[in-house]
Amino acid sequence: MSLSVVILAAGKGTRMFSDYPKVLHKLGNQPLLQYVIDVAKSLNPENINIVVGYKSKEVISAFPNEKLNWIIQKNQLGTGDAVKYVIPHLKGSQTIVLYGDVPMLQLEDLEQLIKKTQKKLGILTFNKSNPTGYGRIKRIKNNIECIVEEKDCDDTERKITEINTGIICVNTNNLINWLSMISNNNSQKEYYLTDIVALARKEKIQISSQEANSEITITGVNSKIELAIMERALQNKKTNLLMERGVTLLDPSRTDIRGDLKCAMDVEIDVGCIFEGKVQVGNNVKIGAYTHIKDSVISDNTIIKPYSHIDSAKVGINNIIGPYARLRPGTDTNKDVHIGNYVEIKNSKIGTGTKINHLSYIGDSIVGSNVNIGAGTITCNYDGVNKHQTIIEDNVFVGSNSQLIAPVKIGAGSTIGAGSTITKDTPENELSLSRTKQTSIPGWEKPKKN
Repeated sequence: MSLSVVILAAGKGTRMFSDYPKVLHKLGNQPLLQYVIDVAKSLNPENINIVVGYKSKEVISAFPNEKLNWIIQKNQLGTGDAVKYVIPHLKGSQTIVLYGDVPMLQLEDLEQLIKKTQKKLGILTFNKSNPTGYGRIKRIKNNIECIVEEKDCDDTERKITEINTGIICVNTNNLINWLSMISNNNSQKEYYLTDIVALARKEKIQISSQEANSEITITGVNSKIELAIMERALQNKKTNLLMERGVTLLDPSRTDIRGDLKCAMDVEIDVGCIFEGKVQVGNNVKIGAYTHIKDSVISDNTIIKPYSHIDSAKVGINNIIGPYARLRPGTDTNKDVHIGNYVEIKNSKIGTGTKINHLSYIGDSIVGSNVNIGAGTITCNYDGVNKHQTIIEDNVFVGSNSQLIAPVKIGAGSTIGAGSTITKDTPENELSLSRTKQTSIPGWEKPKKN
């Protein structure tokens, strides 16, 4: 058996009140459509066909690294019309139809649906306490007779709680044949894909169904309110998985994971933390409140104090970072490093035991071991055109409010006097400073207000 996947993603999403295509709205910091593509790839299909319409160029350009077959639906005349556009591209003996705005699809549900279908027609259903807005599954003696769209339901049919999720799996040859037979004789004057159910019934082809495990997995996003509800559902799923694996979250409802967060044992995360991209956290790490970590590695026994920002950095073993520290891309700290409040590090390697505790900027630098950098120190790495490197060797002491004008090397064991502007390489184990002679002016008076 072979499979083709069709993902319908042509709609604008008028209830989103946005010029942005609905399927590109972000959930967990990635487009809604990305989740559907990911589950489709897990089915190992022959191909993945995505039907787009509104702002199709924007949708297509959002997925440059995916191997997908894009089909443009010129006139949006319903789901049946959309699938017709895909007919020349169907390679599998079976076809499954998914929707680009249903991001929480469960792979197991789809696998069971495909397994049940074989040469038949299979429908993913759900028993919903409030079925308003959904097509109803109409059965006679437990056999599916047809699907009735909400706007075409009579009073009896509206009371049916088993709803059509829109997701079907069908023999491809049958699908092609039935699509040629459906009409738009309905209140919307659209071609409903669901009409193939009645055609299958007429040909006495068995119609099977698979009930979805949970409601959220078959729920579409049609408004900003629904997007927010879906976001919280996604976050609950991710935080529950972390806690099941032993991570301590002081308040799961105030933790956002917008990517892939992997934690080792005995990790503690305070409230308001945001994790983006791929983040790896080692053993016995404590992450303070309102910290933002993106695409970074945090090694064992490290403490990240509150309000720190870490982006594309590698933090070593037994570090203390923050509060209010900012580690920018290319930062790589060794073990036992202290990066304190209002310190910014960018594209720099920091050696073992080094302390940069207050109000400093270290950029494009290599800092050795057991270095102490005083408050207000700046590596002046940019000349207005090019970036230059500062090298600070082992056991250096840099006094407060110093400026190191790159390119420059501070020799091992040397001391930089507070308030110095260093423009030349300094010798090892010596005191270097640059100050004018201190002068006091007798009789000087402070300015007075007029």
